[in-house]
Amino acid sequence: MSHSPEHKKAAVLGSPIAHSLSPVLHRAAYDELGLTGWEYGRHEVDEAALPAFLEKLGPQWAGLSLTMPLKRAVIPLLDEISPTAASVEAVNTVVFTPDGRRRGDNTDIPGMLAALRERGVQQVERAAVLGAGATASSALAALARICTGEVTAYVRSAARADEMRGWGERLGVPVRTAPWDDAAAAFEAPLVIATTPAGSTDPLAAAVPDRPGTLFDVLYEPWPTALAAAWADRGGAVVGGLDLLVHQAVLQVEQMTGRAPAPLAAMRRAGESALAAR
Repeated sequence: MSHSPEHKKAAVLGSPIAHSLSPVLHRAAYDELGLTGWEYGRHEVDEAALPAFLEKLGPQWAGLSLTMPLKRAVIPLLDEISPTAASVEAVNTVVFTPDGRRRGDNTDIPGMLAALRERGVQQVERAAVLGAGATASSALAALARICTGEVTAYVRSAARADEMRGWGERLGVPVRTAPWDDAAAAFEAPLVIATTPAGSTDPLAAAVPDRPGTLFDVLYEPWPTALAAAWADRGGAVVGGLDLLVHQAVLQVEQMTGRAPAPLAAMRRAGESALAAR
């Protein structure tokens, strides 16, 4: 294992941020990679404070992980963003280049695809998305690469339905919308991605059929969700929020440190230990 004497800094920003697992995952990667001079912090930063925070960062900074509400607010403050980030107007990763430029990317989308691939999901003929927030648009962007047919989005309002259809048009995914009251019908799809807040899908757990397809529930705390537990009990494959968190963090570590591959197994173990301790 090689050791690096250089002192570099990275951090996760957002509001609220206290419960973020990102420091646990990134520090585990640094330990495994022998990056003894690297540190990874956590900072409570809202949209109003973001410009000043970025301005005060010195040359020792390698990168930032961003969570809500900063994923869109950061875009005007960057020098460039990747096509992936531009496709959903959301940046969760900022890398500072040696010449001082700020480059934005979105590792949530490839992270979703990697988590699904790990469970054997490479392509589906149709899919369902529960919810319509920022994570749902990332889910559609991921589905644009693996879903050969229609995606049905189950939403709570006409405005959200319009939003999801708009994202579908932009991303090249045929999206049909349906009311949240019909959400149990989603379980007929070979892949269901649940993007809603904690507790939202709990009432749907009783409706899970025998031998369902794959559920990707983006929550990791509390885990398992009632829906994920019911899904597993009935013989379905489950991909969880920790899977997504680890895979997107792997890509962040690789971009920020220039080291690849990042230590996926060590990062997952660290995340599981941290969650178990809560």
